[in-house]
Amino acid sequence: MMVSSRRMAAAAHHASTQDDAPVRAILGPTNTGKTHLALERMLAHSSGIIGFPLRLLARENYERMVKLKGVRSVGLITGEEKIIPPQARWFSCTVEAMPSDRKVEFVAVDEIQLCADPERGHVFTDRLLNARGRSETLFLGAETIAPLLKTLIRDIEIDTRPRLSSLTYTGHMRLSRLPARTAIVAFSMAEVYAIAELIRRKRGGCAVVMGQLSPRTRNAQVALYQNREVDYLVATDAIGMGLNMDIRHIAFANITKFDGHRNRLLTPAEAAQIAGRAGRGTQDGTFGTTGECPPFPEGMVEAIETHHFEPLPFLWWRNSKLNFASPKALYASLCQKPPERCLKSAAPASDLLALSALMQNATVQKLAHTPARTQLLWEVCQIPDFRKLGEDSHIRLCEQIFTLLAQKGHLPSAWMKSRLANLEQLEGDIDVLMQRLMGIRTWSYVSARADWVENAAHWRNHTLRLEDALSDVLHERLTTRFVDKRAASLARRLEEADTTPLLSAITRTGEVSVEGHAVGHMRGFSFIPDPDAAQSDQKLILKAARRAARNQIPYRVSQFLQTQDTEIMLNLQNGALTWQSDTIAQLRAGADVLHPVIDVFDAEFLEPGQKEKIWQRLMTFIEVYIHKELAPLFRAEKAVADQPLLRGLVHILVENGGVAKVPHFSALPASARHALKRLHIFQQKNILFCDKIMRPTAMALRALLISVYSGITLPELPRAGAVSAPLPALLTEGQKSLLMQLGWIIAEDTLIRLDIAATLYADSVSLISRGSRQIPVFFASRLGVKKNALPGILRGLGLHVQKPQILPDTHAGPPAPFLIIPRKTVKNRTHSKKRTGKAQPEKHNHNSPFAVLATLRQRLQP
Repeated sequence: MMVSSRRMAAAAHHASTQDDAPVRAILGPTNTGKTHLALERMLAHSSGIIGFPLRLLARENYERMVKLKGVRSVGLITGEEKIIPPQARWFSCTVEAMPSDRKVEFVAVDEIQLCADPERGHVFTDRLLNARGRSETLFLGAETIAPLLKTLIRDIEIDTRPRLSSLTYTGHMRLSRLPARTAIVAFSMAEVYAIAELIRRKRGGCAVVMGQLSPRTRNAQVALYQNREVDYLVATDAIGMGLNMDIRHIAFANITKFDGHRNRLLTPAEAAQIAGRAGRGTQDGTFGTTGECPPFPEGMVEAIETHHFEPLPFLWWRNSKLNFASPKALYASLCQKPPERCLKSAAPASDLLALSALMQNATVQKLAHTPARTQLLWEVCQIPDFRKLGEDSHIRLCEQIFTLLAQKGHLPSAWMKSRLANLEQLEGDIDVLMQRLMGIRTWSYVSARADWVENAAHWRNHTLRLEDALSDVLHERLTTRFVDKRAASLARRLEEADTTPLLSAITRTGEVSVEGHAVGHMRGFSFIPDPDAAQSDQKLILKAARRAARNQIPYRVSQFLQTQDTEIMLNLQNGALTWQSDTIAQLRAGADVLHPVIDVFDAEFLEPGQKEKIWQRLMTFIEVYIHKELAPLFRAEKAVADQPLLRGLVHILVENGGVAKVPHFSALPASARHALKRLHIFQQKNILFCDKIMRPTAMALRALLISVYSGITLPELPRAGAVSAPLPALLTEGQKSLLMQLGWIIAEDTLIRLDIAATLYADSVSLISRGSRQIPVFFASRLGVKKNALPGILRGLGLHVQKPQILPDTHAGPPAPFLIIPRKTVKNRTHSKKRTGKAQPEKHNHNSPFAVLATLRQRLQP
């Protein structure tokens, strides 16, 4: 039968005045110290119960109470956890789990304005109307519920408290510009993930708090933020319920939310509940928008800043005095109409929907035939739908549990094991792990009912351990995905570095570390960011490295200036200068071949003065290197310094890198030529060269210097120590000229080293000083060529080679050999030809052995 408003008010008045127990309400915005006051009041009594809107808050305050009163005196009661020591006197609970059968001196309910919440409001309203302490009852919440409290509870004492700090609207701010210690609030998992990814790329990472996370995971994520491992928090509106953290700014990524039925604009009171998490104690807070969120309406901003909101129009209610005579009677009692106009019937929750469906089930109808079974059915229907897999899935689960409990009296261990089997895996991504955690929470709730489960203690401990394990893995996955600890630490220290210098170092191997984090390597004097860092982190790393370089680069430059020549390398293939295996400069063309200039590479950390010192050190190195490898040239230059005639020749030779064309060399006096020979300077026709610079290392250096000076790339050169090589294909005229300048003569498609060619030429001239001579066979081995290539090569060296005459068929004997002919013989033949107009036939010696053999052959022929 419906209870009249007068009878209900009388009952409330009787409960509130029993033993002179006052009912009080402490109302006000966030950050007023309401919860702290409630705990103090409760612990001042000999016993008490306080209800919180979240399991996380119940656990957090349980731990605070344990520190003050000891583990034996404090209990924790939530849907999934029950810690009830025999001597417990004070209890921290979720509002749904507050025991109604335990009489205590003090009772309190936090966030009492949630009586207006569409999903859970009827539970809070029931506690508001029925939960009382023998000595004191306290309700904590927002001022919006004050008029309804006065209507429903006669003689209630209402104490309003002002916020300890101010809350100011700052407007819109880009995500990349949000200050440190900011919480960004979104209203969907997809938004939370997207924002968290962006914060990781821009600012190093963030903690993530969502309602779907287990308390252990949420605590671990909150600890990341509180311990300053990250400076940003991305959260859903779950942050608005009592999570007290060091938040200075709240940034709304959206001001609309889906409330289960439609997308709607946040009410000013809802926005204030979230925005109020900014600021702590006397520290002021700010709030605003970010991302693509539109600005707050002006009226909403004023309401939040001044904490003035429209009072709640009604509270949600559902009858708690139930009739368990039958499922139908139970359902009817749950659907009774509210006794007051300010109360509104709650929409069917998951428990009522489950009851309505199971009432139609034939098996359930047979089993729920007594009040005790009906009460059991209702308790089963009240299992929270943590999994959110749909009504049908949750109803089937409730049916299975009720059937087993009604038939067997408990849930068998084997059945529990089978239900948990798929939830014990620790692999998977974030979404998979969260879904498993939701499933585990269901079985933690079931296991907490000692009268339902076989070996309940075992399964209670097992589900809690499994929840902890999954929570730890989920925390690790969230941290791995959304936190770059190195970047986060650097970002934080960079914010503080204006007043505190960064701790930085560059090791001898070039590794750069800032605040203990490796951020990259120095390549010479240029910074190369860590290749493992995400591309989006490059700006942050460069910023950190730039701060490090302010102090470290001068030491690195000083280290280079004091380095030994052996630690600097010149790459003879491309002219690069390296230090500690890093390229720092490049040779460029100078005034002549042996005097190149050096181009020191630009580096963002180098100042002009430092770059100039590096250039001077490298110039000293290259000058010493060239003088060492080409010492014979410079010794010759010094030796003829006081001999004008020779000084000019040697200068031309040095200017061209050790090989030069000298057209009038034959006009030199013999004494001058002998003086040059003593300096290892020789002549090959009109080419002057120093034979000491034809050695492999000197040749390689000269090849580089000539190529750098001319700007022409030389072809692949013969191997070190070679005296000849096939002529490379497709040479340009410029490349052929450079090969000659380097000391290679082209003869019959073959490169011959100049000093070898000169020696061979001189030996050949000496050989034919008394007349023509057959080409010596050993000439081929001296040149490293095949015998049949010798005639063409010798012609290419300027010698006159005569082809062998072809003997008539009537002549017998081996073919005549190639001959080297003296220049005088060639001149005579040329002169005779000019005088007669034709070449004179050679006279044959008819007494030679070959002529005799030819005559004999003719006679023997038939």
